[in-house]
Amino acid sequence: MPSSGLFLGLNWRISPGPFPLGTKLAEEIESLGRVLFQFYRAVNLLYRKSLEGKQPEWVSRWLDLGKPRELIELQSSPAFKNEVPRVIRPDILLTEGGFRITELDSVPGGIGLTAWLNETYSNAQVQIPGAQIIGGGDGMVRRFESIFNGAKNIHIVISEEAATYRPEMEWLAGQMRSAKVAVQGPKFKEIAEGDAVYRFFELFDLANVPGSKFIFEASSSRKIFLTPPPKPLFEEKMLFALFWNRNLQNFWRQELGEGFFARLKKIIPYTWLVDPTPLPPHGAIPELNLTDWHQLKSLSQRERELVLKISGFSEKAWGARGVFFGSDLSHEDWANAVDNAISGFEKSPFVLQRFERPKLVEAGWFDFEKNELRLMKGRVRLCPYYFVSGQGDAARPQLGGVLATIVPADKKIVHGMSEAILAPCAV
Repeated sequence: MPSSGLFLGLNWRISPGPFPLGTKLAEEIESLGRVLFQFYRAVNLLYRKSLEGKQPEWVSRWLDLGKPRELIELQSSPAFKNEVPRVIRPDILLTEGGFRITELDSVPGGIGLTAWLNETYSNAQVQIPGAQIIGGGDGMVRRFESIFNGAKNIHIVISEEAATYRPEMEWLAGQMRSAKVAVQGPKFKEIAEGDAVYRFFELFDLANVPGSKFIFEASSSRKIFLTPPPKPLFEEKMLFALFWNRNLQNFWRQELGEGFFARLKKIIPYTWLVDPTPLPPHGAIPELNLTDWHQLKSLSQRERELVLKISGFSEKAWGARGVFFGSDLSHEDWANAVDNAISGFEKSPFVLQRFERPKLVEAGWFDFEKNELRLMKGRVRLCPYYFVSGQGDAARPQLGGVLATIVPADKKIVHGMSEAILAPCAV
C-alpha cells in the first residue's frame, strides 16, 4: 500500500486475486463506453435545443431546478458549448437478468485506487491462470493522462468534501509522466495560461471551493483547459428519467441511433422524475398507474421494489446518501421519504427508479487477523472507467480499468465500506 494510503481513514477487504468477468460481459463493458459517450453528447444537445425552443422547455427547466443563476449561465457559455465530461463512470449491478446501470458519475472517486489495484495485481502475478487484468497494469494512468489535450502542467483540484480521495489522486499524480502534475486544495488559483485543471469537486459545493471562480473564469476565456466542464446537467440522476420519457423517444432514437437506443433500454432501469405537477383526471404516471405522486405512499411493501433518491446538486446526492429503498422501509418512513421528495421538487428534485436486485456471487478475501482466506456471499457493483481523448469528431472513449465492489449479501446499497471486497477486474 502507498505510504499515505489511498482512501483517507478508510480500508476494505483484500481479495487474493482479481474479480473474473466472462469474455462476453467484458466485451459488452468494453463497447459500452461508445454508447455512454454518445448518450452524454445527446444529453448536451437536448439541453441546448430545449433552451432554443426546439425541444420541450420542461427539459431545461427540470435540469436547472435549484441551480444558481450564475452556474446556469456558465453552463451555456460558448467555451463549454460542446464539452462533456472526459471521465465517464457508470455504476453497474450484476443481476440474474444481465447487468443494469443505476446511474452515471461524471466526477467519480476511485480512479487512483483502480489504477493502483491494476498495477499491483498485475505486478504480483496473482491473476487467475489465463486471465488478464482489464486495462493492464498502467491503462488507468495512461488513459487519464490522455484527457488533457497534451497540457504540460496539470492541476487536480480537490474540495474538502472529497478529501477522502486525496491520497489516491496524489498517488495517481505521481505515476503520470507526460506532464507536471500537482494535487491542489480548494483555495488554489495559481494557474498559468495553457495549464489544465481536473475538477474533483461537485458543483453544489462551490461555496467551499473559493478558487473555483478563478478557474471558471480562466477556462471560460479559453486560457486553460478544464474537465469536467462546469455543467451541472451532467451531475443529475434525472438524465435516466429523461431517457425513459415517452415524449423524447424520437429524439433519443435519432441522436443515439437505433442500436444504441435499444441497448440502453435493456440496461437502464425505468426511471421517473418525481414532479408534483397535477395530472388531468384521466392522466396516470406511466408504468406505475398512479394519478398522483402521493399515491406512492399507499403501495404495499411488496409493490415497493423501488428506489427513491435525490437527483443531484445536493450534499446528499453522492456516497449513497439520500437513497431510500421502498421495500426496506416501514410504511411511515416510506411515506416521509415520498413527502420530502414531493415538497423538495423545486430545490432538490428526486428520481424514482425500479430496484434491480443484484445476484449473489461468492468471493474470497484474506483475513489478516486470522491469517486465512475466507469466502463471502455477496452482491457486486462494477465501475468501468472510460477516458475521452481527442477533440470533436476525433474524440474517443477508452476503457482504463474496471473496479469490482462486493458487499455482504445482507447489504442493500452496494458501495465501498470496510466490509466490502475491492478488486480489479480481469477477463
